[in-house]
Amino acid sequence: QVQLVESGGGLVQPGGSLRLSCVASGFTFTHYVMYWYRQVPGAEREWVASIEPFTGATNYIGPVQGRFIISRDNAVNTAYLQMNNLKPEDTAVYYCSARNRYTNGRYWGQGTQVAVSA
Repeated sequence: QVQLVESGGGLVQPGGSLRLSCVASGFTFTHYVMYWYRQVPGAEREWVASIEPFTGATNYIGPVQGRFIISRDNAVNTAYLQMNNLKPEDTAVYYCSARNRYTNGRYWGQGTQVAVSA
């Protein structure tokens, strides 16, 4: 059974930090590029960051560049998103996603809420 389970969301003040985790099971983790997306009510889901399985190469959307860090630990089938200097506009439900490098098949997690507010 394929699962992506996110955790680590919560309420934080502007300027604060959170670390999201995404634990994967039921598939070969190293065959998948890992992504973080986010979505606010009434808007489309937005890609935030991605990381390749072997090279560890990363990419980020512009507004989070220099503040967010995506990483992965292939030994424990887990992806992370370290979010620093959080801003109110980062408030969203954050989703973990896995895309197969060979088939483009995609899995999604259930999401974790991040709220940035004073």
